[in-house]
Amino acid sequence: MNLNQPCAEGVVLAAPVAQPCAKSAQRWVLAATIVGSSLAFIDGTVVNVALPALQRDLGATVTDVQWVVEAYALLFSALLLVGGALGDRFGRRRVYASGVALFALASAACGLSTSVRQLVITRAVQGIGAALLVPGSLALISANFSERERGRAIGTWSGFSAITTGFGPVLGGWLIEHLSWRWAFFLNLPLSVVVLGLVFWRVPESRDPDASGPLDWAGALLVTLGLGGIVYGLIESSRLGWGNAQVVAALAGGCGALFAFGVVEARSPAPMLPMSLFRSRSFTGANVLTVLLYGALGSAFFFLPLDLIQVQRYSATAAGAATLPFILIVFLLSRWSGGLIQAYGAKRPLVLGPMIAAAGFTLLALPRTGGSYWSTFFPAMVVLGIGMSLSVAPLTTTVMNAVEVRRSGVASGINNAVSRTAGLVSIAVMGILFLHLFNDGLDRRLSTMSLRRDVSLAFESERAKLGGAQAPRLAPPVERAALQEAVSEAFVTAFRWMSLVAAGLALSGALAAAVLIEGREGGR
Repeated sequence: MNLNQPCAEGVVLAAPVAQPCAKSAQRWVLAATIVGSSLAFIDGTVVNVALPALQRDLGATVTDVQWVVEAYALLFSALLLVGGALGDRFGRRRVYASGVALFALASAACGLSTSVRQLVITRAVQGIGAALLVPGSLALISANFSERERGRAIGTWSGFSAITTGFGPVLGGWLIEHLSWRWAFFLNLPLSVVVLGLVFWRVPESRDPDASGPLDWAGALLVTLGLGGIVYGLIESSRLGWGNAQVVAALAGGCGALFAFGVVEARSPAPMLPMSLFRSRSFTGANVLTVLLYGALGSAFFFLPLDLIQVQRYSATAAGAATLPFILIVFLLSRWSGGLIQAYGAKRPLVLGPMIAAAGFTLLALPRTGGSYWSTFFPAMVVLGIGMSLSVAPLTTTVMNAVEVRRSGVASGINNAVSRTAGLVSIAVMGILFLHLFNDGLDRRLSTMSLRRDVSLAFESERAKLGGAQAPRLAPPVERAALQEAVSEAFVTAFRWMSLVAAGLALSGALAAAVLIEGREGGR
């Protein structure tokens, strides 16, 4: 193959060599994977900004909006491993393009939903599309860049994905504020068209020639049922109570399904989760760090838009823009941090990054109601951005370099599944903690107020909306103002403790990296 020319259309790269394509073709691969993976990342952040509007327009409780986020994350997490395996087996470009197309169709259906239930179902379909496209993006990069180039390529992917993800909530927030929350989903459609054009025009096909035999559908079903049962039990426990038969059955069934998943994977000739990959300490350590760091990030960024819009009274546009410093720093530093492994190895940035991120989460716990953005949330976003920029590219590169290139799709799927599962479970667990702290704080404040019985009873049904709770109209103006202040203060207290727990998770991740990530090279 002439390395001075782009890869020929339709060429199948059975076992990628050091530099399978010319530089110009590699740029097109990066462009297609950046824009495509940004679909999934943008959707997560834009939908979080849209949650207050969903609560208002569809009468959704906090449990309802948790399901809007979790239905997507559940299918995304559970099927990422299958998505990576499908790409390795049937062609990474083909599966990637299929994921983009399905994601676009589901996005249109989300935008047309007329009830929370419809939205939850279409969000689940969106998650399936994301599970096909996200592991494909990193697998395409691994197939088209040598191991020496891969760190900076992944750093570029991380940075540009971050910048598109960052500006997505700003545009999405503006559309939500001036048009409707539905445009948070319609925003994906033009991007999908661009990605599909790039993929079929300039991206070469590649697959693993050794991938054969049946896919592990039993494993996929069991992990979906397992995660689904646990998440259902955790989320619904706040509404139904821990002793409820549905909650107990869901938690027990979920744990049983995950145990069965482990048994099936250990015995399967072609498992979706090859346990042999975890013989690498670096691979294991990177995934432990991923659980802790992304669990912290997922829960913090779920509740942050609710705090900004419902308590701090930011507009949807301003709330979307509030995280821009975080995104811009990740964008500006990710390519540089991707090269740190060559100079210093993986361990140093993967210990230092989470420690700085922990400081960012701690700063996020400081703001009360009111105050300038620049003295409240801006410092936290800056420090958190520095910490994550030091972590993301070295973390991803460590995962990919710890396995053979032919296993890149599976490795990518595992690490992405781990990060998404971490966010999935952390939102459910933090939701329980948050609701408990919110109700406890609200009760203490209400105990100092002399409310009429009819006002008190009418207000009880609003608790489930957390910061979106509204004082009953039948209350006198003075009482309404006092109730809204009590809601805001209770929410801020709960948000503070949640942020401190997130900081603890990040510090635990730094410790895991120090213990498990191997030496200077951080490789196999």
